[in-house]
Amino acid sequence: MSKSLVSIVKYEKPLESVRKAVELAKGFENIPKNAKIFIKPNIVYWTRHCDFPKWGTITTSRVIEDIVVLLTEKGITDITIGEGIVTEDPKDKLTAADAFEKLGYNKLKEQYGIKIINTFERPFKKIDLGNGVVVNFNSDALESDFLIDIPVLKTHSQARVSLGIKNLKGLLNIPSRKQFHSVDPVKDLHFNVAQLPNKIKHGLTIIDGIYTLERGPTFDGKALRKNILVASTDILAADIVGAKLLGADPSEVKHLVHAAKNQNYPLDLSNVEIIGEKIEDLASFHEWDFLYENNDTLPLPFAKMGVKGLKYHKYDTSLCTYCSALTGILLVAIKNAWKGTPFDNVEFLVGKKQEPSEGMNKTILVGQCQYVKNKDHPRIKELIPIKGCPPSLEDVKEAFKKAGIKVPSYFFKNIDKGPLLFLERYKDKPEFEESFFQIA
Repeated sequence: MSKSLVSIVKYEKPLESVRKAVELAKGFENIPKNAKIFIKPNIVYWTRHCDFPKWGTITTSRVIEDIVVLLTEKGITDITIGEGIVTEDPKDKLTAADAFEKLGYNKLKEQYGIKIINTFERPFKKIDLGNGVVVNFNSDALESDFLIDIPVLKTHSQARVSLGIKNLKGLLNIPSRKQFHSVDPVKDLHFNVAQLPNKIKHGLTIIDGIYTLERGPTFDGKALRKNILVASTDILAADIVGAKLLGADPSEVKHLVHAAKNQNYPLDLSNVEIIGEKIEDLASFHEWDFLYENNDTLPLPFAKMGVKGLKYHKYDTSLCTYCSALTGILLVAIKNAWKGTPFDNVEFLVGKKQEPSEGMNKTILVGQCQYVKNKDHPRIKELIPIKGCPPSLEDVKEAFKKAGIKVPSYFFKNIDKGPLLFLERYKDKPEFEESFFQIA
């Protein structure tokens, strides 16, 4: 068996660094003549209401533009960029349009005649990925001749790393994404994610590590300027190298273990030929896990603050994207409500697995899955539901009121502007350049 070629390149110059990464990996050698190209960036989050740190969270527009230029140099004209951005309102079409405009994708459309699509506005096709995993997958990507997958080099609080394979999850419809967060002890998130590349046509993975991210996948993580590009026509090989660059042992990344088993592929780099920079020269350990105390019932920052009378159980892989985003809001709200007086033994349960504890006075069931699972549980003294999928902000406010957790009124009034707070950590740090997310 011939080894998979993976290039590692230091980002130094617009266009030329990406060109070098692609050429070293022989990334465009097998593109068919008159090919239909589909480019999948990673836009894991977007808001129309304020600015937020994009570094390490979103694929840089710099790399997207460079790939489009390289394709047009090759005479390719049928190019589509597509992404499905999860929003609070599933019917929201304005947020994706805003992202495509502000990231400069519409300028690429004007300059090169490419197509820009919100995958939630396009057809999905039901396919069997294998091993019993049936999903609804974006038809445009499936019908393309060559898929270019451009994730960010980041860790992930549930999946350990989020790279090429995990990025393909963004091509599923919402019900399929929720299905991936299963309570099945075997066919869990890791197992399901591992099946994603099984039916994808030959393509190229380019991991954008100009900025990397600790404790991803979104802006509440910590971005780092690393100037790394990884490219390979073998998505698993690219992810193995990407994991090692993040300081992770691929054998400890469960979805990579499953994917390697599917292909009878070794995880120890014995089947990989690396061209360019050396992993050991660029690798650095990136934190990925959010730490909890008290048998995983209290976030470490809360424990350090001295929070009492509260249990907020640690998330697991059954927590889907909608409630994951809500969890962040709930935790910040609790932090703002804490004034040193113990809460009234209030417990928050999230995801599809968690069950109520003994001795709690009030139990808040977060999301429809939790409500259906535990609404009649005998250990619940007072049930406070936050129903819905996704839950509404009004129900969240009502739940805090019933639980006696007094969140300052300004918190919910200014919640749309909350992401602005995370920009403060990058203030006066010139290496974090907004220009990487713009098209000139």
